[in-house]
Amino acid sequence: MTKIRDFLKSYPALSATLLVGVLGGALAIAGQQQYVQWLFTAYAVVIVLWQAIEMVKEMLAGKFGLDILAVVAIIATLLVGEYVASIIIILMITGGEALEDYAAARAKRDLSQLLAHAPQFAHRVEENDELVSIPVLEVRVDDELIVKPSEVVPVDALLLSPAGAFDQSSITGESIPVEKVAGNEVLSGSVNGQQAVRIKAVATAESSQYQQIVKLVAQAEEEQAPVVRLADRYAVPFTILSLTIAGIAWAVSGDATRFAEVLVLATPCPLLIAAPVAFIGGMSRSAKNKVVVKNGAVLEQLSQAQSVYFDKTGTLTQGKPHIVDIRPSEVSNLDRKELLRLAASAEQYSSHVLARALIDDAKTLGLNLSSSDDAHEVATNGVTAVVDSRTVIVGKFAYINEHATHATQAEIEAGEIAIYVAVDGVYAGAIVAKDVVRSNAAHTIAHLHAAGITNTALITGDAEQTAQKVAQDLGINIVHAQCLPADKVNIVSQAPHRPVIMVGDGINDAPALARAEVGIAMGAKGATAASETADAVVLADDISKVFAAVRIAKDTMRIALQSIWIGIVLSIALMLIAAFGYIPATAGALTQEVVDLVAIVAALRAIGSRKADKALLVSDTRSDDITALEKDNEPALL
Repeated sequence: MTKIRDFLKSYPALSATLLVGVLGGALAIAGQQQYVQWLFTAYAVVIVLWQAIEMVKEMLAGKFGLDILAVVAIIATLLVGEYVASIIIILMITGGEALEDYAAARAKRDLSQLLAHAPQFAHRVEENDELVSIPVLEVRVDDELIVKPSEVVPVDALLLSPAGAFDQSSITGESIPVEKVAGNEVLSGSVNGQQAVRIKAVATAESSQYQQIVKLVAQAEEEQAPVVRLADRYAVPFTILSLTIAGIAWAVSGDATRFAEVLVLATPCPLLIAAPVAFIGGMSRSAKNKVVVKNGAVLEQLSQAQSVYFDKTGTLTQGKPHIVDIRPSEVSNLDRKELLRLAASAEQYSSHVLARALIDDAKTLGLNLSSSDDAHEVATNGVTAVVDSRTVIVGKFAYINEHATHATQAEIEAGEIAIYVAVDGVYAGAIVAKDVVRSNAAHTIAHLHAAGITNTALITGDAEQTAQKVAQDLGINIVHAQCLPADKVNIVSQAPHRPVIMVGDGINDAPALARAEVGIAMGAKGATAASETADAVVLADDISKVFAAVRIAKDTMRIALQSIWIGIVLSIALMLIAAFGYIPATAGALTQEVVDLVAIVAALRAIGSRKADKALLVSDTRSDDITALEKDNEPALL
C-alpha cells in the first residue's frame, strides 16, 4: 500500500486520469453511458486547457515542441464524440512521465550502483582496542580502523594486518580480488574479503578515491537535466506532416472523424521519451565501463568529435619511470640481475625519484635487497652504500666517473635516463629508465582513427625529440611540444577540426580540458582538479577507456536516432492506414500506446550488453622494451 500511495503522490495527473477511468468504467457497467460521456468530456476539457496554457508558454519562449499534436488530437476526438479515445490519449500523456521515469531508472542502474555502495560508517580502534562505529566523514588521517568481512573500505588506507584480499572491481575494474600484504595501499571503495583486517587511514573520506568517484556520479545524476531533447528537431516537420495527412483524409472522405482518427496516431510520446532514455542508458553504460559522463549533451559532442588531443605524461605514458634496459660493463663480472640488486639495495637510502623505480622493479623481479649500516647520499649526485661488504655507488655519470675507473657514458634515446653504478671503485654498468608508454596506447589510437576520429595530437611540456618519438610510436598525427598550460589552452582553442576532445590527468591540464568541447580526465589516481573541470572522468587507469567513451557515445546517438525514427515511421504508417478509415479512434489510441513501448524498448538498447561491452576492450600490446629484457632467460622488468 505504501508503494501505491507513493506512486499516486509522485504522479498526480496520472492518478487523476486513472481515477476518472475507473469511475467511467463503473458508470458504464451500471448502464449510465451518458454520464460516462459527460465525465470523460469534462475531464478532457480540463486537461486540454492545462496543456494549452503550457504549450502557449513554450511557444512564447520560442520553443515549438510536439505537444501541439496531443492538444489537437484531444480536441478533435471530443468534437467527433470519441471521448474514450480522448481519455486514452490523456492516459498516454499523463503516463508518459511515469513511463519515462521507469525506463530511466532501468537505464541508469549502473550509473547509480556506485552511490548505493558508498560506505556510511567506519569502525575506529580506540584506546584499549575498543571498537567504536563512527560516521565515515569523521575519520581522520592516521586513525586505525577495522574493516569487517565483506565490508567496503571507507577511506584510502595502508594495510596493518599481515595480509588481506580485496575486491577492487568497482574502482579499477579488476575482476579478480587483489591480494595485499602489510604496508600495501588499500583503496576506499574496495570490498574486504572473508577476514577482518586492520588498516591505517591515509586520507579523509572527502579526499579518498571512492568518495571522489561518488561525488562525480552524484554530479552526473544531478546534471541529467541538459539531456538533449533530440526529438525537438523533428517537432515542426512531424507536426506539419501529421496535420497535413489528417486534413487530406478529412477533405477526401468528407468525414471529420477521419481527422481525429489520424491524429490519435500522431501523439508525440515515443518521440519525447525515446531520446532521453537512450542518453541516460548511454551514461549508465559509460559508468559500467568506468567512465563517468556528466550529462547527455557530452555524449552528443563525443559522438561527433573530429579530433582528440592527448597530454603525454600520465596519460599516454604511465607517469613514472620504469627500467627498460640493464647494461653491465665488461670489467664488472656482474650479470644483469646482480647489477640491479646491488643498485636497488643502495638506492633504498636515496630520496631521488628514480630510486623508487629501481627498488620497485627489483622487487617485481623477486630480487632480495640487502640492507646497509653505512650509507650516505650526496644531494643531486648520487648515493654510496656498503652492501654485502661491497661499496656500491649509484648516481649521475659525472659522480661515478669521479669515484670509479673505466667509466663510459651510455648511449640513450630521447626520453631515456641513464643511472650509473660503480662497485668497489670499478665502473659496473648503467641502468636505463624512462616513462614507458602505456601498453595499449597505440591500439587505442588506432581504434579511435577507425571510429572516425580524423586527427589525433600530442600536446606536452616535454622536449620536442621525446614528444616526436612517442607520437611516431603511437601513430599520432600532430605534435605540440614544450607547451606551458597557457599554450595548451591556445592550441585547443584554435584546433581546426571540431568538436575537440582533450585528454589529461594533471592540474596543468585543467584549463585545456575546460576549453575543449569535451574534456576527459584520467582520474583513477585522484587528479581532482582535472576531474572537476572535465566533462567525463575515466575511473580506471586505462587509456583505452577514451575509445570506449567515444564508441559508447556513437552507439548512443545511433540508437537515439533509430528510436526516434522507429516512432516516426510507425506513426506515419498507422496514420496513412487510419486515413483510409481502417483504424477507429479508440483502437488507434490504444495502438499508439504500443508504439510508445516499442520506441522505449528500442531506446533501452543504449544500456548495452556484455557482447557490446566486450567489443570496447582494447588489448594490451607488449613493447619492444619488454622483449629486449627477456634475454638469457631473465624475466621482464615491466
